[in-house]
Amino acid sequence: MPNRLAEETSPYLVAHAHNPVDWYPWGPEALARAANEDRPIFLSIGYSACHWCHVMERESFENATIATLLNTHFVPVKVDREERPDLDQIYMSAVQIMTGRGGWPMSVFLTPDARPFYGGTYWPPSARQGMPGFDQVLTAVAEAWRERRPQALEQAGDLTDHLRHVATPPVGQGTLSPRLMTAAAAALARAFDPQYGGFGGAPKFPHPVDLELLLHAWHREHDDKLLKIVTLTLDRMAGGGMYDQLGGGFHRYSVDERWLVPHFEKMLYDNALLAGTYVAGYLATGNPFYAQIARETCDYVLREMTDPAGGFYSTQDADSEGEEGKFFVWTPAELDALLGTDAARTFAAVYDVTPAGNFEGANILHRDESLETWAARLGRDLSDLAAELAASRQKLLAARQGRVAPARDDKVLVGWNGLMIESLCSAATALSEPRYLEAARRAADFLLSALRAEDGRLLHSWREGHAKLAAYLDDYAGLSAALASLYQASFDDRYLDAACQLADVMLAHFRDPQDGGFFYTADDHPPLIARTQDLYDNATPSGNALAATALVRLGKLTGRGEYLAAAEATLKRALAILQQSPTASSQMLLALDIYVGPTPEIVIVADPAARETAALLADLHGRYWPNKVVALRADPATGTPQLGSLFAGKKRSEAGPATYLCQDSACQAPAVGVEAAATLFDVWQPATR
Repeated sequence: MPNRLAEETSPYLVAHAHNPVDWYPWGPEALARAANEDRPIFLSIGYSACHWCHVMERESFENATIATLLNTHFVPVKVDREERPDLDQIYMSAVQIMTGRGGWPMSVFLTPDARPFYGGTYWPPSARQGMPGFDQVLTAVAEAWRERRPQALEQAGDLTDHLRHVATPPVGQGTLSPRLMTAAAAALARAFDPQYGGFGGAPKFPHPVDLELLLHAWHREHDDKLLKIVTLTLDRMAGGGMYDQLGGGFHRYSVDERWLVPHFEKMLYDNALLAGTYVAGYLATGNPFYAQIARETCDYVLREMTDPAGGFYSTQDADSEGEEGKFFVWTPAELDALLGTDAARTFAAVYDVTPAGNFEGANILHRDESLETWAARLGRDLSDLAAELAASRQKLLAARQGRVAPARDDKVLVGWNGLMIESLCSAATALSEPRYLEAARRAADFLLSALRAEDGRLLHSWREGHAKLAAYLDDYAGLSAALASLYQASFDDRYLDAACQLADVMLAHFRDPQDGGFFYTADDHPPLIARTQDLYDNATPSGNALAATALVRLGKLTGRGEYLAAAEATLKRALAILQQSPTASSQMLLALDIYVGPTPEIVIVADPAARETAALLADLHGRYWPNKVVALRADPATGTPQLGSLFAGKKRSEAGPATYLCQDSACQAPAVGVEAAATLFDVWQPATR
């Protein structure tokens, strides 16, 4: 018989529905049972694409002996961290305090009132390789609860007090200055790996927001050493095995320092952020290779991670047929059979496919050197070689589609979708790809209709027609920021109106009126043992950093002082982190860069459908100008009142598009026509290509 998880919508939870463990989802029923029976809670948190979560399920949660221990002595609760990041934040902090490290699967023992007193991550079912067995852990914790209850409760009380303390980091003192960006860029430069790119050693994560910060710092300071850090990292990541050389898109991270062997799961947020970073790299350098990687990454998401309703799915697993990476690796014999001898030989040379292999006897495709280098080495014409390799990749991709694919977590999360919408807008404008704008619009329309409650508040997660869970700060902030970008890509007023509506909810229900910034959960969220303030970037930007980004953008567009004041308060709330750990909140520094300026406000009065307008926008969108905000109308007197102050006093010209370049609402005389606008732009931001 299935357990209670059979009624859930999360693929991760449903996958545990037939375990012999008597699982509960997190909620009043589990907490009430723990209180009524005076049992501790065993809380297991993981996610669908987590390799070791699957291992622990097979080894332990399908083990009858371990299930009996869990069912007899505990109230077992299973949580999908992607559905409940509020719980994950709190109890991950507890595990890190207790053990000095964290990770998933996360395993925490709680008192009946949900206070943690012991925890860890993965445990094997029985002792091995110096690790205690999960059976031993369960027996020992059950005994401690029976025999040493006062010590367990004291530990729970101390931990909870500490969690409440660290949930709201200290407020810093000082001024908001570009020097904070300079310090962060210097810290990243010190951590840079000059051989392989990226930061630090193995395992190596892509850090797309840090790369964006370096581009902003390069743009502000004209320090080409910072640009070199970015370009070497972009080159190495895109050539490595962490990038899917056939299907596009990036795996989660590299287990080595060379970007060769990935942890094979693919996450929507990684691909959203990296697509945007490669677009920015293309605009900054004009390198068409970066445009190619951005396109392939966006195309991967549209092809494999998009629901017919318009939203974007969350993750793809690392495993297929019970083996990590099996779907993605190749042998020389497979190349020969699919490509023919000559094309296979060339492909194997370029992508390092050998009989010995580079991953458990098979081969992860990667390319350490440029096509120009390979063309010279092989004595081939560059365009001919590129065409042959492209054809070979398509043949291999088609063949790969016949393999057993990794499982996909097809729930749609608002915050992660906001990140993808943002990057699709960047790709659409910079790469002149209307289909990316259309995909961004479809996703935004879907979120604004299917993931809203009757009162207009956002919901966090959707799957197969069912939306659930009150949205968190990063949902509101990420979608609001994305909608502001979608307005600037489409000039459709309803997206700006929606962005402001979400920002208003954020200010009403999430803001900390005492210290500034925002709480992660709303003021009417079901109470937890701590109410956290999300200020540190992790794999995704922090909720507060996204809030600052959305508010400063909207403030510059609308002129609404409450948005700019809330952005300033959020930036000041993060000062201690920006001063002491400058690389811990790069997204906040990107918001700071816009806030301190200069931030040009580009106001265009023109027919959106006119050929001259398209040429003007193509010029504007082809420049690396990261802090600008853009608004366009055919008639400055019509449209959303949110832009009333920005268009006040602006006039249309019969001689061509009228472009006003403003800062802090003070505008220069209009430039009329495409050439005049280009000259005006050149004064502020010379074209990069």
